[in-house]
Amino acid sequence: MCQASEDYAEPVREDPPPVPRPGREQKCVKCAEGLPVVVIRAGDAFCRDCFKAFYVHKFRAMLGKNRLIFPGEKVLLAWSGGLSSSSMVWQVLEGLSQDSAKRLRFVPGIIYVDEGAACGQSPEDRAKTLAEVKLVLQSTGLPWHVVTLEEVFGLSPSVLRCAAQEPAGTEEAYKAAVDSFLQKQHVLEAEGSSSVAQGSEQLCSPPSQDPPGMAGSPTATQTEALSRLFNSVKTLTAKEELLQTLRTHLILHVARTHGYCKVMTGESCTRLAIKLMTNLALGRGAFLAWDTGFSDERHGDVVLVRPMRDHTLKEVAFYNRLFAVPSVFTPAIDTKAPEKASIHRLMEAFILKLQTQFPSTVSTVYRTSEKLVKAPREGCADGPRCLLCMCVLDIDAVDSATAFGAQTSSHLSQMLPVEAGLPTPSCCGAGEGQAQRCCRAVCGKEDMQAFVQEQLCYGCRVNMKDLSSLDPLPPYILAEAQLRTQRYWYLLFQEYLIQDSDEEEETGQS
Repeated sequence: MCQASEDYAEPVREDPPPVPRPGREQKCVKCAEGLPVVVIRAGDAFCRDCFKAFYVHKFRAMLGKNRLIFPGEKVLLAWSGGLSSSSMVWQVLEGLSQDSAKRLRFVPGIIYVDEGAACGQSPEDRAKTLAEVKLVLQSTGLPWHVVTLEEVFGLSPSVLRCAAQEPAGTEEAYKAAVDSFLQKQHVLEAEGSSSVAQGSEQLCSPPSQDPPGMAGSPTATQTEALSRLFNSVKTLTAKEELLQTLRTHLILHVARTHGYCKVMTGESCTRLAIKLMTNLALGRGAFLAWDTGFSDERHGDVVLVRPMRDHTLKEVAFYNRLFAVPSVFTPAIDTKAPEKASIHRLMEAFILKLQTQFPSTVSTVYRTSEKLVKAPREGCADGPRCLLCMCVLDIDAVDSATAFGAQTSSHLSQMLPVEAGLPTPSCCGAGEGQAQRCCRAVCGKEDMQAFVQEQLCYGCRVNMKDLSSLDPLPPYILAEAQLRTQRYWYLLFQEYLIQDSDEEEETGQS
């Protein structure tokens, strides 16, 4: 029975014991001896040496697992001055050093694209940034190329054409290339130690005959044209996509001009997870395997690779801080933009906020991208390519529920009256001067824009809707669009052209 003297109050709750600080009580999870200086995840505390070994192993394992870069190939490192690309360049430099256990066997070069005009920087700020960039590039000892984004107005339409792609190297071909490389080294070792040093520099360091390139000052006309182009774009989302497209075209041009067959970009695991979700929102789901995978072979002769795709932004920031990796801060086109200013900013804020509550968010999204397969639909592998992103157009003209089906059905609805024999309104004026005027469907500006739209994938079509006019676009894009249109009309009417037979040619010659 209950007693009047008993105390029925709730027991006093004791506070949980304090979490031990990793710098004092804990030890490194790898060596179990050193004091941890970095905590990557909960319970994963590394000392300085073990964290460096862990970081370098990720980079080397990504290159070794794919075996895409053969010994002796020229590789262009796309450096933006940011943390990830700076860390990538630093990893390559350490891999080329004499102290490296397994030296990298490719020949690297660096490219930096000055985007100050598109981001609204003043000429003084651009000159100051270029001075800092030049100091960092000179300290690397690699051949470097600094180009300005204004140079896209001088590109050739051939940049937008997919060159003949060499067959992918098999594992046996890679082993044969490595054996040939090692045999050359053994021959050099037999000639003496001095020859070894010289030969190693020739095989693993950049060639001396390829001098570094410094961008000339862009003309005022080019800068004004670039500013007018980005000012004519309505939304920040379309501006970011356009900037990325022009940057890729310019890097591709430099790579082809100087003989680089691979281009390395410094996109990290976190950035690729954000990019995957962003591209889904932009309607680029058909090309996720190319946009987020390790390699991107859409350009044919030049392959884009992403060796930093296993590193998170947190790991990159810690590594650059601990080992003093130099970087240059340059404001981007979305710097200081609000969270809802663009789809890119909104998706970035969504992923990073979700990551703080659920630490496996980035890794889960990233692992999903690894499962995507580069397999175009049947009949579309050799089809037409997008004018801007150069991906194979995956147009579905049967299923009207898809975005492309809806657009194709609108074109079919315009063609039905012609096939049924119904009268259609003429767009050419009647009366005097009709012979000098052609139908707007061929030469009009409105239909020229329609022809350009038809040569774009769905994602690029959505972005181009935010461009008020095609006039500010660089000339090489409009020239390639016109060439494709002329080629289309030629193939369309080729079967109706009258060609001279062999008998008529012989009769004419006699």
